[in-house]
Amino acid sequence: MQESIKNFTDLRVWKEAHSLVLLIYKITKKFPKDEVFGLISQLRRAAVSVTSNIAEGFSRQSYAEKVQFYSLALGSLTEVQSQLFIARDVGHINKLLFNEISEQTIDVHKLLNAFIKKSKSIRDS
Repeated sequence: MQESIKNFTDLRVWKEAHSLVLLIYKITKKFPKDEVFGLISQLRRAAVSVTSNIAEGFSRQSYAEKVQFYSLALGSLTEVQSQLFIARDVGHINKLLFNEISEQTIDVHKLLNAFIKKSKSIRDS
């Protein structure tokens, strides 16, 4: 039996995105200090934006608004994915860690896409 969803924190997509945020914070602690105002800040802000937009979308009354915020979350997630390639290519994370985090971003991406698709179908019905 599925539990009812009462808060954005009950959403699987938010939980997976939150796990990604925690992972991003953990790995960026090991980045060089000269990246504090560069890649560290950008990665953290983009990752937090994913969960924030999911939360804000959840609170919206219309499905058109929900889709808008979930789509913003997807954009921020894609930004995280791009920045992870940079972090790997400049040597801040190794290939193994990159692959682990990338898998998490792919999982969140799939969940968000399904969430957007479902919200659009409700909006359009």
